[in-house]
Amino acid sequence: MALLKAEKRISLKRKCELFNINRSGLYYKKQPVCAYNELVREIQDIYLNQPFFGYRKVHAVLSRSGRIINKKKVQRLMQVNNLRAIMPKRHLSSRNKAHKTYPYLLKGINVIRPNQAWQVDITYIKIKCGFVYLICLIDVFSRKVMGWHLSTLLDADACLIALRNALENGIPEIINSDQGCQFTSEAWCEKLKELDIQISMDGKGRWADNIYIERLWRSIKYELFYIYRFDTVQEARIATSHYIRFYNTERPHQSLGYEVPEIVYNQCLKSKKMLKEVKQVLPFAGVENYSEIFANFLS
Repeated sequence: MALLKAEKRISLKRKCELFNINRSGLYYKKQPVCAYNELVREIQDIYLNQPFFGYRKVHAVLSRSGRIINKKKVQRLMQVNNLRAIMPKRHLSSRNKAHKTYPYLLKGINVIRPNQAWQVDITYIKIKCGFVYLICLIDVFSRKVMGWHLSTLLDADACLIALRNALENGIPEIINSDQGCQFTSEAWCEKLKELDIQISMDGKGRWADNIYIERLWRSIKYELFYIYRFDTVQEARIATSHYIRFYNTERPHQSLGYEVPEIVYNQCLKSKKMLKEVKQVLPFAGVENYSEIFANFLS
């Protein structure tokens, strides 16, 4: 009885010192298992729909739904449940020194309008029966995919088909590519010269010179081809068509102020046409006044 009375007189702090334990652990209330499982299920649902989301974007989605949770906890739960965002791995590309090359024309150029400069590249896509090759041309200013072609052959003809499709939407001043044999071929170069399009090529080891088309590959692979499996070329072609339509008309781009490429491309072309009309009807105005007149015309 005396021992029990003595125990009551000992403070909680002293008890922790005697047993050599951390006092903060005594105040911790374990979270109910049901609440923990519910949170994990929410994270798994988000991951299943967007497997390319990392813990930061998953946390943002949870916060928008009203969840009050720390980013580090989301990161830990994703690690424990082996939920890893689909992300690009490091890869290296080699250059064929025997190929003819052209100078890089975009250095120091400020791209300020649609069709001022395009970029073109090829990437391979894995399907059940092998590989197919995707060729795309993208407008640097608006990030719009101007034309594309999915081919079973990696040759200049496939690139020319993609070019022909792109030219239905516009004609650029410059087309930049890497130093691959398809883009140094006589057929490709002659076609561009015939249309008075300047030929530009990446410098040696300068992958960043073609950065916008490289960013397109990241998006289309990690948002489409690494998520779904395609058994035939036709299935891959239909899926690519749907994705590029989504990319151009629905997918917000951070670099465009979360606008979509199609709107940016069309609005700028329309603005350019309106400015040309203003200049035609106001021949008496000085060149320095055009921008002010045009701004007032739009307001």
